Amino acid sequence: MADSSAEPIMLELVDEDGRTTGTAEKLAAHVPPGRLHRAFSVFLFDDQGRLLLQRRAPGKYHSPGVWSNTCCGHPYPGEPPFVAAARRVGEELGVTPTLLCEAGTVTYHHPDPSSGLVEREYNHLFAGFVREPLRPDAEEISETVFVTPGELEKRHEAGPFSAWFMTVLNAARPVVRELNGAGAGW
Repeated sequence: MADSSAEPIMLELVDEDGRTTGTAEKLAAHVPPGRLHRAFSVFLFDDQGRLLLQRRAPGKYHSPGVWSNTCCGHPYPGEPPFVAAARRVGEELGVTPTLLCEAGTVTYHHPDPSSGLVEREYNHLFAGFVREPLRPDAEEISETVFVTPGELEKRHEAGPFSAWFMTVLNAARPVVRELNGAGAGW
């Protein structure tokens, strides 16, 4: 649980081209209408080409209890997104990603009706593999599962998923397909 006397978590604000314009406190950046800020999303696969999903912990302030991509978050101001992505995979899942590579960027504006918060992000996408046993942090993740494309489709129809999930997955698909081979169905 976060210490209320701790320093506020600051996010890097950006313009539509991803250039830094300043900083804002994390929660303030997510209050409607939202402020465009730098973020990252990670998609990790096992050696069978299955995607690792996580269910966000019920105590998360934003989008609690929903399924989402392997890992997502925000770099600290000035922290390279690749470094932040690898750091958060370690913090959330207790593993080091293998062959993590850039998979592009995507900008979006997704209100979350259940929390009233807004995801307005310039999101750096990464894809790679996980080859170690997972050790999820229970304050971040309540459940994990590896899925094939068909299993993901069924699970997504059953919901609930994070508001940003399909946007970031669709944007990362070209690199995801390259990593997993054309026949993998991604």
